[in-house]
Amino acid sequence: MTQKTAKKTAENRPERIPRASHGATPLTGRFATPGDKAISHRALILGALAVGRTSIEGLLEAQDVLATVAALRQLGIHIEQRDAAWHVHGLGVGGLLAPGKVLDMGNSGTGTRLLMGLLAPYNFTARFTGGPTLLRRPMQPLLDALAPIGTVASETADGRLPLALKGPKMALPLRHVMEAPSEQIKSALLLAAAQVAGMSTIVEPVATGDHTEKLLADFGAAIEVAHDEAGGATITINGLTELRPRRLVVPGDPSSAAYPVVAALIVPGSELLIENVLINPVRTGLIDTLLEMGGDIQFINQHEAGGEHVADLRVRSSRLKGMRIGAAHAATMLDDIPALAIAAAYAQGETVIEGLGELREQECDRLAAIAAGLAASKVTVAEGDTDLTIGGIGKVEGGGTVLSQGDHRIAMSFLVLGLNSQKRVTLDDTSAIAASFPGFVEAMTAAGARFEPVKGH
Repeated sequence: MTQKTAKKTAENRPERIPRASHGATPLTGRFATPGDKAISHRALILGALAVGRTSIEGLLEAQDVLATVAALRQLGIHIEQRDAAWHVHGLGVGGLLAPGKVLDMGNSGTGTRLLMGLLAPYNFTARFTGGPTLLRRPMQPLLDALAPIGTVASETADGRLPLALKGPKMALPLRHVMEAPSEQIKSALLLAAAQVAGMSTIVEPVATGDHTEKLLADFGAAIEVAHDEAGGATITINGLTELRPRRLVVPGDPSSAAYPVVAALIVPGSELLIENVLINPVRTGLIDTLLEMGGDIQFINQHEAGGEHVADLRVRSSRLKGMRIGAAHAATMLDDIPALAIAAAYAQGETVIEGLGELREQECDRLAAIAAGLAASKVTVAEGDTDLTIGGIGKVEGGGTVLSQGDHRIAMSFLVLGLNSQKRVTLDDTSAIAASFPGFVEAMTAAGARFEPVKGH
């Protein structure tokens, strides 16, 4: 059974798919990276705000992104897939329609936050709900940031989903200083500000990912970004500027590339070419760290695509060494910490990763899930409140069962762990992988990985 075709149970949840990994052959050949998840969400949304048809090639066709497609359709946007592209027929800035039913966002935290920002200026009620991992994620920081526009949240307990959002009769431009780095909150505010008359300003003491700013500019928004010497940025946007439709090509997702990269590093004899990877500097924290740990990773065929820097990665198996990773560095790659933990397990020497408190509020408590999975695989690990210490000895015993906690990144990372372990590593459930990388098992198997179903588990 593939990730795409996982059956649903009576509770409308994917059927559990236990899997084990062990005994990979050297990973070789070419690996096609699926489209970037962050850019896929944003391309769809900005296409909806343009007047006319936007064509998107390379869109990530995973559950999280398809939840955004379904929500936009409920807001009156016609979206079709044909000729190897997705076509979004936008209604223009301020042109979205009131949804006729609750917007079910699945387990997509990114899609939910972006759509809450998108709908914040509209004087109608939009209700949001989602799956079990999304319902536990805090939305209050975003709700607080949207309040100055005049947006009111209701029908919520502790700022979590389900909730209802209603914009004011006359939305106000905003000036917001980010209290903590958050690309999703910043992006939500920018989507709201693009639909509010007047000049809005967002100040980032620490600059975060700039995909939304780049795409807004590419669609014709009146947006300016000024960086300061301290590493921050001030973003100004003049709302209600008409956006023009575009033809976009989505580059490969570096977070999805993380798994074949780490796999090729830890499986002896591997030489894998991972194609079309986005190497925007704010998204290469993991690659930079793996290079510091001694990873043999080369950037080839570098080029520009849609305003983004893209390259192929040639990765060869390597002897990795442990290192200390400070909180500021870890903040640049929080989504990639599970994959990094696998590399650290195979490294020689201790790896300490600090500043991981935010991992406790993701799809699951990722910090606890990583520590438990490593311990089950006989890796020396210590879990702090906001840090993780991994005692690498250059090899992993394995042999245990890892609980994925319904988290796609935990599932993929620990399948990678088992590729070179002395005993097989078993995942209790890998169905969540479909959220971000539906073809993961097939793509990794084609490169030389060995996964097997687990009967009666």
